[in-house]
Amino acid sequence: MLKKTLILPLLGLGIMSHAQTQWPAITPETKPWTRWWWNGSQVTTKGLTAALEKYKQVGLGGTEVTVIYGVQNQEKEFINYLSPDWVKVFEHTLSESKRLGMGVDLANASGWPFGGSWVSLDDACKYVTEKSWTLKEGQTLSESVTYIQKPLLQAGNKSLNLKDLKEPYYLNPNLQKDFVEQIRFEHPIPLQVLMAYSDKNEILNLTDKVDKNGKLNWTAPQGEWKLLALFMGLHGKQVERAGPGGEGEVIDHFSTKAIQNYLTYFDKAFKNANISYLRGYFNDSYEVDDAKGESDWTPDMFNEFQKRRGYDLRNFLPALFGKDTPEKNARILCDYRETISDLILEKYMGVWSSWSHKNHKIIRNQSHGAPANILDLYVAADIPEAEGMEVPRLKFASSAANLTGKKLVASETATWLNEHFVSNLSDVKKAIDLMFLGGINHIFYHGTAYSPENEPWPGRLFYAATEFTPANPWWKDFASINQYVTRVQSFLQKSTADNDVLVYFPISDSWSKPSKSLLRHYDGLGKELGLPELSHLAENLLEKGYTYDFISDSQLQKLNTSGGKIQAVNANYKVILVPKCTYIPLATMQKLNALAKAGAKILFIDALPESVAGWGNLEEKQKTFSQIKNGIQLQATSESIQNAKVGLGQISVGESFEKLLAFHGVKEETLSQQGLSFIRKKMGNETIYFVWNKNKISFSGWVNLQRKGVTTAIFNPMTGESGIGKVQKTNSGTSVFVSLKPNESIIVKVSPNLLKGKECPFFAPAEKAQELKDNWQVSFVEGGPELPATRTISTLSSWTTWSEEALNRFSGTASYKTTFAKPSGNTQHWILDLGEVHETARVIINGKPVATLIGPQYTVEIPSNLLQDQNTLEIQVSNLMANRMAWMDKNGMPWKKYYNINMAARLAENRNKEGLFDASKWSPKPSGLVGPVRLIEAKRVE
Repeated sequence: MLKKTLILPLLGLGIMSHAQTQWPAITPETKPWTRWWWNGSQVTTKGLTAALEKYKQVGLGGTEVTVIYGVQNQEKEFINYLSPDWVKVFEHTLSESKRLGMGVDLANASGWPFGGSWVSLDDACKYVTEKSWTLKEGQTLSESVTYIQKPLLQAGNKSLNLKDLKEPYYLNPNLQKDFVEQIRFEHPIPLQVLMAYSDKNEILNLTDKVDKNGKLNWTAPQGEWKLLALFMGLHGKQVERAGPGGEGEVIDHFSTKAIQNYLTYFDKAFKNANISYLRGYFNDSYEVDDAKGESDWTPDMFNEFQKRRGYDLRNFLPALFGKDTPEKNARILCDYRETISDLILEKYMGVWSSWSHKNHKIIRNQSHGAPANILDLYVAADIPEAEGMEVPRLKFASSAANLTGKKLVASETATWLNEHFVSNLSDVKKAIDLMFLGGINHIFYHGTAYSPENEPWPGRLFYAATEFTPANPWWKDFASINQYVTRVQSFLQKSTADNDVLVYFPISDSWSKPSKSLLRHYDGLGKELGLPELSHLAENLLEKGYTYDFISDSQLQKLNTSGGKIQAVNANYKVILVPKCTYIPLATMQKLNALAKAGAKILFIDALPESVAGWGNLEEKQKTFSQIKNGIQLQATSESIQNAKVGLGQISVGESFEKLLAFHGVKEETLSQQGLSFIRKKMGNETIYFVWNKNKISFSGWVNLQRKGVTTAIFNPMTGESGIGKVQKTNSGTSVFVSLKPNESIIVKVSPNLLKGKECPFFAPAEKAQELKDNWQVSFVEGGPELPATRTISTLSSWTTWSEEALNRFSGTASYKTTFAKPSGNTQHWILDLGEVHETARVIINGKPVATLIGPQYTVEIPSNLLQDQNTLEIQVSNLMANRMAWMDKNGMPWKKYYNINMAARLAENRNKEGLFDASKWSPKPSGLVGPVRLIEAKRVE
């Protein structure tokens, strides 16, 4: 096992009294929050208070209440979502959170997406389908113009028969037990339009010639005619993982009426309630598309399309469905997808935001997964929220915040990191650090299920969680990672973006590319985007050490240029980098040209775009577009770059983004080339670097930073240590000395001022080492299913190797105690190396808590003056939930007790014959202190 060194807050440097090396102020928002699932809203006021006090104790700053499915056969304890009784317990939650100084958000649905029993079929999400025929002169259509919707039922209860159910589905009993995910009843769905297109380019709307029985009363005139009929049906998507009272249809996200009616239900529920302490409302991603088919239509689509695109979509339906020329197909599809994007932004996000602000609340939104330009959806949220483990994906949320001056960028964090019950806090830290690299500064754990005080172990759980719950053996050690998050976020929330490059998001190219369905659903830079060149560019920029944000067409319109700097609301950039793209909106090309004239540097990879996007007013737009391109007089340079002076600025074209950036003086941060990951931000006139060594080997050396400064301060967020760093001035910036263990991270503050304080030393093990070989007294202090007997051991090893069945099934905490003599000599600092540990360790020397170690390294610096001639060392080690869970599964003990998903396995090898999670085949996981435990002389790293 790899090892980790921690430096003590009370040792070595000491906490500086100088303002230059103090940590920023702590608030509830600088602390991490957690998604708080209420299974079936089976909560009590006493239980809520007890739970919140536990969360406060380990350093959580707030909760997001999300109601989900209930526990089987406990219907008597269910509280229907938004009922008067539910509102009372929610008011209690707000009151207790206020008392404890914790924040509260509320998911604006029970489960996800927005929907519920109060959503009428008129307001529910819709889909469109088409039928076509060919007629020649004199022929009539013998077939009726009707469409019988095929029946569909996706439900957890596999014995459910669609023929036994009522429509709408929420009128049926047993909604929790059956947990239907999608349902469509077999019946005709309404005709939207019937169009006829002749081989002479004539177009006729025949809708009014179809009678109530679907008979078309029309004879084809001269020529050959293609008839195309559109039908609109109920998509049938139901709210996922809904709790009692929250089941029902998902809303039509493209309709103002639908979202207004939906939110009115909340107004009625909270009419007489005091929810003033509630910070805001949350949406847990779009996720309408994860059912069969997609929601891709709304009753007013044709009017909305014509209002936005300037022409009648009915005249181009063959192209919408890919039945015209490739170019026309691409352009019509692009306009349709842009319209859908507009509707989500305006009808859904805009109405939701206005409603929330009217009620003096903010909105927090996960935009990913929506069939829209998610950069614009993120801008529409007060707190954009990301999820995932890829930095470019995370940067969609943080880019939107950086460009618009939003203080907070949230993330759903540590979602089902590994298989159930095997994630440790070191895994969690790695996930968190990835979030920080992506610009996240408001961590939300995924998550914590409310459990009553008397609930049998392991309490209540959620199927896709890392289980940040008091039942987890490492719960008490959870405070250490929360302190770490709090310290990092205290800097990241107080600072603003300091990125050099704006990367244009060429969504028109994606909108113009056909796919398996009418829409594309956007979730970062995955295959669904259809732009592999952009994905490679984003990854390569990070790898090479360039700092960037993404920017959309609409966000680009808000930029200004002054003194050669490209200015957003609260950030400046050096260049705009446009990836290779075929299509671009005319307004975007005009704005890029205008920014260049005002002094900006606009960089195109490979070539200028070929054409304007979309179909509307194409000829006139293309003429203007060509005039702009023709006005860019590119000239070859010696750097394989074509460059043109445009007004006060420049427009350049080149195959290599590195050469383009170098040509315009944009330099990379060389930390990346040294194997370190980072994010750079500004705090007043100082620059903040969060630096993470995600490698399996240590790093020690000088790193060159692009921001110039006189002095630096170094902050260790895991320990709270801070001090003045060693610096060397360079021509381009500042060079600072750092030493980082594997998975260790620090914050470096570069200041133009002379900072005062003690020096920040770094230590590493020297050759002199003493192994602690005396006997260890091992007592099991907390956990179960029972506490094994206390014993004395002479050799350290995993307690699962001690040939005792009770130890194999034990999950909890063991205390290891031994004594040792203070080593001789004048060494000022020692390093206590615990060796191999499973999984967390609290170190106590002579009764004094020293450190909590979470791995992957388990070492801590000990100043010599902390040691006595004879010393008592206690190490409290906590393992994982895994061994006890495996024992329960092997013995058929009930813990999978939920309606809805119960429980899904992440890995195929952990699925039983029903396809659900089963740990019965697991061997006991290594647990406890394995060692060897050594006391090593510490040397300063120079």
